Amino acid sequence: MKIITVAAAMTLFGAPAFAAGHVSGDPTEGEAQFNRQCFACHVVRDDDGQVLAGRNAKTGPNLYGVAGRTVALVGDFRYGDAIAQLGEAGAIWNEPNFVAYVQDPTDWLREKLDDRRARGKMVYKVRQENQARNIFAYLATFTEPGALMQMLEKGAENELNQ
Repeated sequence: MKIITVAAAMTLFGAPAFAAGHVSGDPTEGEAQFNRQCFACHVVRDDDGQVLAGRNAKTGPNLYGVAGRTVALVGDFRYGDAIAQLGEAGAIWNEPNFVAYVQDPTDWLREKLDDRRARGKMVYKVRQENQARNIFAYLATFTEPGALMQMLEKGAENELNQ
């Protein structure tokens, strides 16, 4: 019984540390970047309705649990056709996808879909890659450890298939 308890504790507490080790940005810097660049359009609101970051914005989707989540998954947000198509195909918000998307949403969608006419609804671009990585690291702090583990597993799976 003690072995099971220890294993469960290691899984519960080890997942965030393991995940944090595979998220290359700085969450503290990411919070500052989020508050400068993202808060006007996005909110981080938990399942209980508590706003954890940003303000009650509705221009962009809620970013709670975005790290490891399937692209275009927030049910009460109306996504553009191109990003919805990627979500239906099973794309996830891992660090490489998130960083590339926020740096140039339309180009990322065109590349992923191999469709030069694909367009993103997000017009803002995070200019620096390190800022995008930091924002992702910050948003990953609002993700359940199980979702982060799933993201890492899918990311490893995708790397093997490329």
